[in-house]
Amino acid sequence: MNQVEKNVNKREPALLMKAIRMHEFGSPEVLRYEEVPLPALKPGELLVRVRAVGVNPPDWYLRDGYKVLPPDWKPSVLFPVIPGSDVSGVVEAIAGDVQGFSVGDEVFGMIRFPSFGGSAAYAEYVTAPASDFVHKPAGVDHVHAAGLPMAALTAWQYLIEVGHNLPNPLQPEMHHPVPLSGKTILINGAAGGVGHFAVQLAKWKGAHVIAVASGKHKSFLNNLGADEFIDYTKHPPEDVAHEVDLVLDTLGGPTTGRFLRTLKQGGALFPVFFGFSNADEAAKRGITVSMTQVHWNGLQLAELGRLLDNGTIQVAIDSTFPLADTRLAHERAVRGHIQGKIVLTIPS
Repeated sequence: MNQVEKNVNKREPALLMKAIRMHEFGSPEVLRYEEVPLPALKPGELLVRVRAVGVNPPDWYLRDGYKVLPPDWKPSVLFPVIPGSDVSGVVEAIAGDVQGFSVGDEVFGMIRFPSFGGSAAYAEYVTAPASDFVHKPAGVDHVHAAGLPMAALTAWQYLIEVGHNLPNPLQPEMHHPVPLSGKTILINGAAGGVGHFAVQLAKWKGAHVIAVASGKHKSFLNNLGADEFIDYTKHPPEDVAHEVDLVLDTLGGPTTGRFLRTLKQGGALFPVFFGFSNADEAAKRGITVSMTQVHWNGLQLAELGRLLDNGTIQVAIDSTFPLADTRLAHERAVRGHIQGKIVLTIPS
């Protein structure tokens, strides 16, 4: 019996599990609920019985074949593939060289991201490096823990601290957050996954927050701490907000340049998705335009977990779906206007 086998307790799972796999790119219909082999535990890894999975934009980018990416950015994908990266669950087995975790521990994390071609989180069990997990606070349930990692880390790394020195694929230079205390920040797409965390973190750091979303999200965002609200369906935010210190555009894309009009001289525009093409105008006004790729940081996620546990921040759950109904979860995402996070659930 090897060391990995010694660390599997009496709850050792069967050799097969249920998972969502893709055999081709396409609509949500390509997400198949199938029986697949249990992943093999390797040195340095945990085997985790998944209780909940957070659904994120990279999941549907993968599903539709990365149509949003420029042709030379598109990775090759080996089918079949299991999507997903954000998980919360219970440790079922540990490799013999892993310390700091025990069988039965409740953990959550963002596994193997960025990993083009799927990180295999849409499944009843996952294996991943132990370093991709942190202990879940006892007061936080699995659904809310699974909704935290990618979106909250994105908001944190854009606004508070990058937390790594890895090359930035979105621009030559490293991203640098700006101090938020006493500043005015406009957050576009404020009701979504990244946006609703950004509202809360900016308020926590002492900023005056202007939230931009559709009118149905007004009370939700006011309750999260937004000081002002702009209903973009009634008023273009660039016609309403002026002399802003920082804009976080969680949608980004080719229209993000319109927010230059809202910024004061020397301000900053942080698009979360590429497509900005107004570099000359930004330079004339001394406006910094900067992006970054979210990466795993266990210390940051542990701190976010503490903030969630003590009530400083909250994870808003737009909707939950059983793993078997992942297709419906992606259909919900396609409809847009998400309030918080979509989460997949797996019964114990």
